[in-house]
Amino acid sequence: MNIADSIRVAMRALFANMLRTLLTVLGMVIGVAAVVALMAIGTGAQSQIEENIRSIGTNLIFINPGAQSQGVGRIRSTESGSPTLTLQDAEAIDQMGFPDVVAIAPSRSTNASLFAGGRSMRVQVTGVTPSYAAVRQFPPAIGEFFTERDMALRSRNIALGSGVARELFPTGDAIGSRVRVNNQPFRVVAVMEEKGQTDLLSRDNMALVPLTTLQRRLSNSKSNQGGDLVSQISVELVDEQDITINRAVESIGELLRDRHRTIEDDFTIGSQKDFIETFGQVTAIFTIFLGSIAGISLLVGGIGIMNIMLVSVTERTREIGIRKAVGAKRRDILRQFLIESVVVALVGGLVGLLLGSLMAFGIGQIQIESNPIRTLITIESVALAVGVSASIGLFFGIYPATRAARLNPIDALRHE
Repeated sequence: MNIADSIRVAMRALFANMLRTLLTVLGMVIGVAAVVALMAIGTGAQSQIEENIRSIGTNLIFINPGAQSQGVGRIRSTESGSPTLTLQDAEAIDQMGFPDVVAIAPSRSTNASLFAGGRSMRVQVTGVTPSYAAVRQFPPAIGEFFTERDMALRSRNIALGSGVARELFPTGDAIGSRVRVNNQPFRVVAVMEEKGQTDLLSRDNMALVPLTTLQRRLSNSKSNQGGDLVSQISVELVDEQDITINRAVESIGELLRDRHRTIEDDFTIGSQKDFIETFGQVTAIFTIFLGSIAGISLLVGGIGIMNIMLVSVTERTREIGIRKAVGAKRRDILRQFLIESVVVALVGGLVGLLLGSLMAFGIGQIQIESNPIRTLITIESVALAVGVSASIGLFFGIYPATRAARLNPIDALRHE
């Protein structure tokens, strides 16, 4: 018996018990659909996070106060217990003229209450320099960003994130309006471009003021040496090549250690590429976790295939005996039952793939705070779903097929 005959006989046997076949296929459909849908959610989340981080720019490095503790991944304080990163450090980096550095954007953040037109909102207010918009790729959608004159005069100008502007000025008349920040009057000069959830804090729900204004009017803090403290220094590099990043990190680190008169780092330098890799690893683990949970359904479906195939072998014992008596070989019986189990698994896998794709599409239409849940079905997930389906059919069909092939023809013929 050739393979075409085996397929024909296998299909005839499956159609002879249509209801049982459909119920067995249903187990695989549910398992594959769950795997495809959940992996689409995980992959979509990973893609969205990476895209949002890249939207800030991959040729950036960030300097934060406090040293990175080895082995535990936490920021430890300096010996004095106070931050050491200052505006003067940023100015020193800029004045050194490092060839790999394009621009510097120091910033300092604090929480504040904003009031306008009878509405209030608690947001993060960040003091920035005029270069911040370009370095962080966060330009104003309307209005004009801060200038050096605003820095020098410590002007009470403020730029609102798009979310803050919508909340405080629902009619869209933010530019030129007055906002009280911790009861201090500010004038809105810009509404920033909408960015969405680009990191742990949505940039749409923050406000920006000149750095000197924040340091003098909202958060008056100085270092032990009298410098103006900053929360972070963003550094834009000429490109995102590893050699460029490493060279800049080494040069800036040496300068800051010399300025702070310390051998060990009392600051942390990280690149945007580091963040992308870290988030990529976390979301990849998350995707694998989701796929593993859904894989339990596939395992149950495989057990269902084995159960049905064992029942089929028992019911068709006499048929197997007759076929062996007229010349069918052990490999013919083995092949027939394996084909039956693989066909059931593959049909379930293909239908499950279609159902899972529809589920992923439906989930992608759900919006959370005006942001849709991104789902992404990749070629790898499709190949995995189909491949795993066929493998499960083969694996869970081996034992029933082997049991059928080993039946003694005389015993099989005598079976009632």
